[in-house]
Amino acid sequence: MNTKYAHNKAINANSKSPFVKFRSINIGDCQWTEGFWADKFKQAETIMVPHMGELLKGDIGHAYNNFKIAANMQDGEAKGMLWHDGDFYKWMEACIYVYGINKDAALLTELDEIISVLAGAMCSDGYLHTHNQILAKPRWKEVCDHELYNSGHLILGGVIHHRVTGQTNWLDLSIKHADYLYGVFESKDEALARFGFNPSQIMALVELYRETGEKKYLELADIFVTMRGSVPMELHDSVPYWFTGDQCQMKTPLREETEAVGHAVTGMYLYSGAADVYAETGETALIDALQSIWSSANERKMYVTGALGQCHHGAYDDQNMIHEGFIDDYLMPNSTAYNETCANISNAMFNWRMLGITGDAKHADNVELVLHNSAMVGISADGEKYFYANPLRMNFGQRDYSDHCDCTESPDREAYIECFCCPPNLVRTIAQVSAWAYSLTDNGVAVNLFGSNNLNTKLLDGSELSLSQVTNFPWDGSISIEVKACKAESFDIAVRIPGWAKDATVTVNGEAINGVKNGEYLTLSRQWREGDKIAIELPMNTTFVEGHPRIEEIRNQVAVKRGPLVYCIETPDLPENTGILDAYIASDAKFDAQFDQSFLGGMTTIKTELLVRQDNTQNMYDEIQKPTWGSHQAQFIPYYAWSNRGTAEMTVFVPVVWK
Repeated sequence: MNTKYAHNKAINANSKSPFVKFRSINIGDCQWTEGFWADKFKQAETIMVPHMGELLKGDIGHAYNNFKIAANMQDGEAKGMLWHDGDFYKWMEACIYVYGINKDAALLTELDEIISVLAGAMCSDGYLHTHNQILAKPRWKEVCDHELYNSGHLILGGVIHHRVTGQTNWLDLSIKHADYLYGVFESKDEALARFGFNPSQIMALVELYRETGEKKYLELADIFVTMRGSVPMELHDSVPYWFTGDQCQMKTPLREETEAVGHAVTGMYLYSGAADVYAETGETALIDALQSIWSSANERKMYVTGALGQCHHGAYDDQNMIHEGFIDDYLMPNSTAYNETCANISNAMFNWRMLGITGDAKHADNVELVLHNSAMVGISADGEKYFYANPLRMNFGQRDYSDHCDCTESPDREAYIECFCCPPNLVRTIAQVSAWAYSLTDNGVAVNLFGSNNLNTKLLDGSELSLSQVTNFPWDGSISIEVKACKAESFDIAVRIPGWAKDATVTVNGEAINGVKNGEYLTLSRQWREGDKIAIELPMNTTFVEGHPRIEEIRNQVAVKRGPLVYCIETPDLPENTGILDAYIASDAKFDAQFDQSFLGGMTTIKTELLVRQDNTQNMYDEIQKPTWGSHQAQFIPYYAWSNRGTAEMTVFVPVVWK
């Protein structure tokens, strides 16, 4: 492969990575033009990013104040969570992705001012953690201080800023901080081996290595991977007892792990970082472990929405308390499902990296699933309110939410969540999705995600390629891809046929293509010419989905799915005074899927007849009688769109009455 034309302005700049099959396009190479993702990006550009900036730079969010206080620019107290620095860096990263598309100079001016404050807050040796500095806390004493979590987002932000702008003011801080971390952790001191909880720094260090060519950053990333599970699982002053063992992925060394365990976000960050390390080293033990972990997480512990993290609080065994994380295979509660927005996004991050390594369409399928369901549900239709936890059922008879117990669970999206890690994570994801739409293959391009866009990039041999994609996906399965410019020689266009798209068809210039299989990439090899058109038809059938028989919580229940979208029922679409637990559906129910421009900005809803049980028992157990049924013309709406019409009950899975 000719690496002269390396795509070094990508989010994951893996064009020179020796152990990947799909390589990333540069930020800005793909730009949405109209439809679902164009609308979401425009909302991120005009509402999400500015509004979040007002929160975080103001007294409500207080994040910018923390940096100013640490820089001795103003007096005040440290506020927000100990990982609030990382929240602020993620918002800054979202600003960079927006700038990478719209080139608004005002964004750079704003970021330059902020970066100068970060430089003032950073200690002379490169350490930066505003809470610990303001509170004069000792360094590296408690894993829950999230020092390395903040480090990762600081370092990555500087790398992305440099790739998009060419400026070094933030990158210089990233390098200084990474050099400091190398000095602290290079010795592999056992006293520090437990640090790395919520390890965003591994991914960041690999990107810094790719940016600078300095191998010590890759070495340090590998050190952090190796340290997980390298010391005895025992109570330790640096680790609170409820963060012992599997909770921090510290019970088993990663290279020996076979299960997705512990805190879902920290696990997915660790696995994503290890995947980045593998892309550079090709270490067999790493990829073998990651394949097993992927299977555990995505085939036995993942919700139908692509969400991860089955419980808020629980226990994996007598030595492992679990918080916001994974529990047993197929143990999938609905109402108490935690499914933190960050966990769902990090599932997409892990699958994105596994897609790069393997080129297997199943990973892109999961990225698509998360983006259209369990990630997007984390933000309101107006772009200004947020969910942290994302259950698949909300029924108020189960729990009194009038005085919910912490800052991360609510029946309604919140304008500000004290634990603010998820909102900026989601906004930066929405801002960067276009960079995931295509990948570069050895002699061509792969189409990963669907949405109207223009792609202007270079293949790995340096030749120019321009494509135009037109579609109303995910509401419609018709996709047209036109070649606008390309080299004269033969090359590949690999089109993903989603696993859900049974009986999909593909034509090139009107000629049917044989061998189309769902769940695979269809590789079209030919001498392409300007004006050539690929037409893809993905059947958008409305279907029932049932769970594995071991998922006790949804035995004899079904979910409704159309294309990549999982649907739900909300109480605004039920008769007055009807609860979500009164809703049933007949096995022979007919569906009418129609695009409704007036509904929450425009989306496809599904009309059907529901059965409404009139006599549900209120006792713990009751002798069964033949139910009394009513019927009601209701609609299913996309899961991500629920809770935009006032406080409501909701369910994804509905009991089925077999006819």
